[in-house]
Amino acid sequence: MLVLTGFPSTTEAAPGNAYRFDYGSAASPVEAGYLQVSNTMVYNSTRGYGLNMQVDFRDRGAPDPLLRDFVINANYSFAVDIQNGSYKVKLKAGDQIASNRTSVSIEGVPVGNLASSSGSFAELDQNVTVTDGQMNFDFGRDGRVNSIEITPARQMEKLDRGLVAVKVNSGVYVGWRLLGTEQPSISFNLYRNGTKVNATPITDSTNYLDTGGSVASSYQVKAVVNGIEQPGSATATVWGANYHQLPLQKPNGGTTPDNAAYTYSANDASLGDVDGDGQYEIILKWDPSNSRDNSQAGYTGNVYIDAYKLNGTRLWRIDLGKNIRAGAHYTQFMVYDLDGDGKAEVAMKTADGTVDGTGVTIGNASADYRNASGYILSGPEYLTIFNGQTGKAMTTVNYDPPRGNVSDWGDAYGNRVDRFLAGIAYLDGVKPSLVMARGYYTRTVIVAYNYRNGALTKQWTFDSNSAGNTAYAGQGNHSLSVADVDNDGKDEIIYGAMTLDDNGTGLYNTGLGHGDALHVGDLDPTRPGMEVFDVHEHKDAQYGMEMHDADTGAILWGRYTGTDTGRGLTADIDPRYPGEEAWAVNGAWNSMTGWLYSAQGQLLSTAIPSTNFAIWWDGDLQRELLDHQWDSTTGTGVGKIYKWNYTNNTLVNLLTASGTLSNNNTKGTPSLQADLLGDWREEVIWRTTDSSALRIYTTTDVTSYKIPTLMHDPAYRLSIAWQNTAYNQPPHPGFYLGNGMTPAPTPNMYTP
Repeated sequence: MLVLTGFPSTTEAAPGNAYRFDYGSAASPVEAGYLQVSNTMVYNSTRGYGLNMQVDFRDRGAPDPLLRDFVINANYSFAVDIQNGSYKVKLKAGDQIASNRTSVSIEGVPVGNLASSSGSFAELDQNVTVTDGQMNFDFGRDGRVNSIEITPARQMEKLDRGLVAVKVNSGVYVGWRLLGTEQPSISFNLYRNGTKVNATPITDSTNYLDTGGSVASSYQVKAVVNGIEQPGSATATVWGANYHQLPLQKPNGGTTPDNAAYTYSANDASLGDVDGDGQYEIILKWDPSNSRDNSQAGYTGNVYIDAYKLNGTRLWRIDLGKNIRAGAHYTQFMVYDLDGDGKAEVAMKTADGTVDGTGVTIGNASADYRNASGYILSGPEYLTIFNGQTGKAMTTVNYDPPRGNVSDWGDAYGNRVDRFLAGIAYLDGVKPSLVMARGYYTRTVIVAYNYRNGALTKQWTFDSNSAGNTAYAGQGNHSLSVADVDNDGKDEIIYGAMTLDDNGTGLYNTGLGHGDALHVGDLDPTRPGMEVFDVHEHKDAQYGMEMHDADTGAILWGRYTGTDTGRGLTADIDPRYPGEEAWAVNGAWNSMTGWLYSAQGQLLSTAIPSTNFAIWWDGDLQRELLDHQWDSTTGTGVGKIYKWNYTNNTLVNLLTASGTLSNNNTKGTPSLQADLLGDWREEVIWRTTDSSALRIYTTTDVTSYKIPTLMHDPAYRLSIAWQNTAYNQPPHPGFYLGNGMTPAPTPNMYTP
């Protein structure tokens, strides 16, 4: 008998609110979204913030409501009542007509002096931890303060250096992580076999070409902070090639009830630190050869989920059982540290007969709900949280959104009812929530959960059938994205043409309908905020491809295509134009003709690059193109990486991953693309031709760009979590990474 546990419908209190203060006089204008702090506003406990005494002010009338005015005094303080936790503080100080120097202490600790010349404004970014329920600021010297922003920090993974060393013709390439918790000014020393190889600390990058290295060498990197060398990283040995081969334990094939044989191949993967050692493990889905699209009848083999350490040690295997159908739309597995204990869990839909990683069966082991067409349209559905280290089922609840009446989802035979999506989102801005969804062609239901202290608690449910939500029906894609699009510190769910706010209410809906590709990020750095590039399936859609404001849904530009626009991609592939270029196919999935636009909506060419994935691979800031060399006779593709030659509109081959295969038929997706190791550039994982191993490919091109690991960028890290969902899409960071970029932001985060 299955016992369902931990499912109260409660909303957990937010760990902390974001505050934005605009300092000046009571008569001065206040920047939109900010709280006014006048020069006479002395702290009281009812308001919860204020100065320790009345001070002076100045209002210069320019340049804008935030910076035109300020409070000023030689020695004073400011306090705000706030929940205990970690925060990012941004403080601006300056004067339109005078120079300034303001000394700042936060929580009794001096954090610096903000010095600025006349007409300029200095900014301080500081991570602060509050333990007594109040954040305290002390100001001195000139004492001008224009504004303060206080934003709760996100809990993210505690990672090691990810040190990787690869033999190349001229020596050994070595790369390592700059962590999101570190200042950009940090430097490094690199050691080969215990001897330092760099004459002076490495300040401009997190990679190095050691011309004296060999395959027999071993490496260690040590950070240097304020001239003091820190403890060293784990030691890395040298790869003999530009990939690491991770051996797999392939499941045995089987036979369906109608006597059709099937075999297995490695399919989509995800990653997480399941044992808390600072290194990622790989979570892999095994797909049977009779895996089906929902539109196709037929039995399928069971789906297996494995966990592997990077050395090939298998930690566990979960058998989802006969009551979970195999196919891209059925099993979306989320790998993330959901409870904040420093170790990742695995969450997915389960059923009677699912066997966890310790051999324990969930529900009724003998139940078989498959109908004669191979669909599973009856029987209980569950949502299970598994221990990422052992595979043990920790808690199981009824799956919500539930199946209900099959015909309520757009057909009666089982296609649209079982279209699932999933993601991870920081709905409170501090800790992750699990988002599980069902439906997008017609009815759409999205449910958010928290997993804390061993229990799942439902946070909210969005249903397009509910009053006020009916316009949101049919607006979902075959994928979703997650990002803080309204800049309130909390994540939104970008579901295609529709976006949900962090509280589960509709933020906007473009009304352009279902689509097959979705890209979210700071695609156009010439305008504020983030953008969404979406392609649409309906031939009568006003735009078959378009870019819209990620916060408001306002269409920035678009093109009527008059066809099912099935593929689209964004990446900075042409340095002549600011931001990421965006393009879509006009015709078949592998068409090299279509429409290539600048981020601002200028048509650049009807010759287009591949529209699969984009990847940061070589040493510049442009993004390269990840694709496959498709063989229609075998129905398989070999992994490839290209660079777009923007002067003659052709693809230049950078890598042919001979001996590998892509996944998911013509979609040609890798098992995973992520900043798994080394510096900020990305690794790609493909399966070998016989699925006996995964190959993790890494770049060996030296770069002079120093950027924090993308895995500590909130939007990028969540992209890795949802990448395996349905129609896999490439990851994007929340900031613009490309030609002409400003320095990458230091993430607002802390680690357990």
